[in-house]
Amino acid sequence: MTEISQTFVERGDLAHLALFLWASSTSALLVWTLKELGAANRRFDNFVNEIAALNKLFKRK
Repeated sequence: MTEISQTFVERGDLAHLALFLWASSTSALLVWTLKELGAANRRFDNFVNEIAALNKLFKRK
C-alpha cells in the first residue's frame, strides 16, 4: 500500500487518492447497511411467523 501511496504523492494526485478512499469506504458502508437490513428483515419475518403460529394456536381452543 505504501508504494501505491508514494506513486500518488509523486504525481500530485492526492485528490484522486482521497476520492478513491472516500468511494471505497462509502461502498463498504453500503454493503454493510444492506447486509444489516437483510438480517433485520429476516428477524421481522420470523417474528411475524411466530405471531401467526400463536394466533392459529389460540383460534383452535
